[in-house]
Amino acid sequence: MRIGIDLGGTKIEGILLAPGGIEVLRRRVETPAGNYHATIATVGSLVSALEAETGCVGTVGVGIPGAISLATGRVKNANSTCLIGHPIEQDLAAAVGRSVRVMNDANCFVLSEASDGAASPLEMPSARIIFGIILGTGVGGGIVVRGEALDGRNAIAGEWGHNPLPWPRPEEQPGPRCYCGKSGCIETFLCGPSLDADYRARGGCAASTREMVLRAENQEDDVAEAALQRYEDRLARALASVINILDPDAIVIGGGISNIQRLYKSLPDRLRDYVFSDSFDTMIVPPKHGDSSGVRGAAWLWSEAEAAELAKLWGTKGLPKRSVGNPS
Repeated sequence: MRIGIDLGGTKIEGILLAPGGIEVLRRRVETPAGNYHATIATVGSLVSALEAETGCVGTVGVGIPGAISLATGRVKNANSTCLIGHPIEQDLAAAVGRSVRVMNDANCFVLSEASDGAASPLEMPSARIIFGIILGTGVGGGIVVRGEALDGRNAIAGEWGHNPLPWPRPEEQPGPRCYCGKSGCIETFLCGPSLDADYRARGGCAASTREMVLRAENQEDDVAEAALQRYEDRLARALASVINILDPDAIVIGGGISNIQRLYKSLPDRLRDYVFSDSFDTMIVPPKHGDSSGVRGAAWLWSEAEAAELAKLWGTKGLPKRSVGNPS
């Protein structure tokens, strides 16, 4: 059995997968906002609840909105800032009583879709390189090559959201200020809130992104249509810079923006204007598992073979006692 945890800013989701990626149980709880120690304890309680309810013990993988610094072993680059500077891998291991694997949540997302999702060997047998992006409250990215999620020399592989928007228009310069301290980052143009803000700044009045898209599709709102076209062009420019370097077989789009179906039709045509090639064949697809991709990918941080081997060990020796001390 494998347990995946998706540690988000507002919710923590847990899932227990049986061999073959079969979902056995899923639970979701609120994240203790701004409280690192309470967050660690909540993850420990969630793992305990999943195991108590099913009578199973599993490996534990956790996706976080940041990365583990290879220099310090502590969290960096997290938009959930209460995590920054803490040795989360060690603290989580103490909370659940066994080794834990931790990876950036965007990497978990693309690992899920490359393992048994939209870009899996079953769906795309010849695909070797998969780039996954999350377009939600923030903008993240991850890379899987031949089934393995890449973290890179500095643990920032796939962090395209904090590169500048390519080929900026005069009105896009210097760009909005980003929480990372720079201006004009891709994230500031492509996160969900930026689409809404761009629409409203030009007089838009729809109550939600979904309503805005519907009004544009029904030709009821020229402001909405113009905002979506600007967004699509910016997304194409941002992806073209990745394609020109990585040349992936497929791109999987996740996050709330992935529900805008027109993107999958418009993006290939727009990308042909920016990609440095005489042809463009990269597949651009929505996630098979939707919002569940992150938590499933966290479970996939342990292979089925590893999970089976550890289950045998735990069956004979049992699990170590959970730590009752405070995390660091």
